[in-house]
Amino acid sequence: MDERQKMRADLRARKPGHTLPRQFYFDPDYYRLDLDNIWYKQWLFAGHGCEIPKPGDFFTLQVGDYPIIVLRGRDGAIRALHNTCRHRGSRICSAGKGSAARLVCPYHNWSYELDGRLLFARDMPADFDRQRYGLKGLRCESAGGYVFICLADEAPDFSAFRAMIEPYIAPHDLARAKVAAESTIVEEANWKLVWENNRECYHCTPNHPELCRTFPEAPTISGVDGAMDDPVIADHWRRCEALGLPSRFEISADGQYRAARMPLLRGAVSYTLSGKAAVKKPLSDNIAEPNIGTLLLFHYPTSWNHLLGDHAVTFRVLPLGPTKTQVTTKWLVHHDAVEGVDYSADELTRVWKVTNDQDRRIVEENQRGVSSPAFEPGPYSALHEGGVMQFLEWYCRASDDALTEKATPFSPLRGEKVARSAG
Repeated sequence: MDERQKMRADLRARKPGHTLPRQFYFDPDYYRLDLDNIWYKQWLFAGHGCEIPKPGDFFTLQVGDYPIIVLRGRDGAIRALHNTCRHRGSRICSAGKGSAARLVCPYHNWSYELDGRLLFARDMPADFDRQRYGLKGLRCESAGGYVFICLADEAPDFSAFRAMIEPYIAPHDLARAKVAAESTIVEEANWKLVWENNRECYHCTPNHPELCRTFPEAPTISGVDGAMDDPVIADHWRRCEALGLPSRFEISADGQYRAARMPLLRGAVSYTLSGKAAVKKPLSDNIAEPNIGTLLLFHYPTSWNHLLGDHAVTFRVLPLGPTKTQVTTKWLVHHDAVEGVDYSADELTRVWKVTNDQDRRIVEENQRGVSSPAFEPGPYSALHEGGVMQFLEWYCRASDDALTEKATPFSPLRGEKVARSAG
């Protein structure tokens, strides 16, 4: 039995409502299959269009074995290119971000236009055809200020995501925002443990005292079930929708992405220790009311997000190895907001920086425990960990489909309700 067959058998033998078997969290062969089945097939959140406002602006990222450049062309379009020179394969851009009139390989100075066309290759034969050696591109799409890439030769349909999510995020005007702060940490844990920890707040009260000043631990907030039966949430949705903000819980047909606008505690308007706004200038000129809670947006396998009235916090997850995951957090504010006048970077980032570090310690201890031969899958709390179960249902279904090269219809968890936005 090869590793693909073994993983498929393990997926189908998994006990419902329980964690995955331990090999899914550290086995190098299963990690390689995760790259092939998930990371090289799905749409991945790369960054924000506002990070590259001018032609030649770029940022880079690494997805598994693939170094990638995301940049804005002379025509204003955002593109994604493989960061691999067509000569002898050197990385072209080693910086995390920057600006360039053209892309020049540092090894032998092969030079490329911003759309990937090869412009110059020194001392090549007279019959050398430059048109054959442009940089390879990959699929790139934008939605509401978010930039997504896909490494697959045949990418999944993106239009459904755009159609569902853009009405939620458009009022926040992230395409015209700016990144006020950024933080990247490496968690010594499998990427699925990072996601599982994110998808529940069962752990929040004993581990996140700063976050719990404003973010509710209630399972109706962080889970996938019961939100529409919660009168506090229902009242919040009605109030936000009266402001023209789509708010009600909505989930994609395959369970990969979802959005809902949720209230914060005790009238808090932002993720600060006081609950007061971290930024004086609202994130968007479209939203005058500060008390709109947080728009929770999830897209597996790369991103979760919090969009508030004064700022937005976006998170990007990238796997670095079987037990190593990179988490990048960005804080976005109004494009005209001035640090030291409209906001303090320390106040803006304090709650999530400490929360991220707390989560890092949690998942690293989780990794040490599940790596033990004594570990066996344990049961989830049906009350608090519905979000974790929903994530694993998506992961198992997407992995099995990739292993068998088929598509399985989405079947919501028992009791889960799928609502359409009234906005």
